[in-house]
Amino acid sequence: MDVFEAVQKRRSIRAYDSTPIPNEKLERILEAGRLAPSAGNIQPWHFIVVTDAEKRKSLAKTRYAKFLVESPIVIVGCGNRKASPNWYAVDVAIAMQNMVLTATSGGLGTCWIGDFKEDKVKEMLKIPENFRVVALLAVGYQREKFDIYEKVSHFIRRRRRLEKIVSVEEY
Repeated sequence: MDVFEAVQKRRSIRAYDSTPIPNEKLERILEAGRLAPSAGNIQPWHFIVVTDAEKRKSLAKTRYAKFLVESPIVIVGCGNRKASPNWYAVDVAIAMQNMVLTATSGGLGTCWIGDFKEDKVKEMLKIPENFRVVALLAVGYQREKFDIYEKVSHFIRRRRRLEKIVSVEEY
């Protein structure tokens, strides 16, 4: 699968089966994050791989993250705000998008999570003070599940056409 095909196929997966992720696939996903560009090549990121069921259950205690209990892996993307105060969040986001596309190309589903209690995540995972939690990433094999909301929302909220979101030279 080429990169553009991965971009086209990627969607947010909120139902996972219990199949473990092979270490080779996980390492490739993490390597994709490591290879991401960053401002000044500072690489202000640190990624925590969470597989422990109790920790995933704790991460799932917010409204939009309940399915994290099913996801066999949750990657917590952290940014070093002292190393890169202006760009850590953007740099971590770029690295995590590399991970999303790599997971997709490897037949895995992902979902980017922004709904978390940072203080609780930092305490549970012993994240140093100079790091901020930027996002969580669920990773796993998709479990087929009929979800009427998902079906309807994808129909109603179609992607806008290119000419609606791009201008040349001026807005």
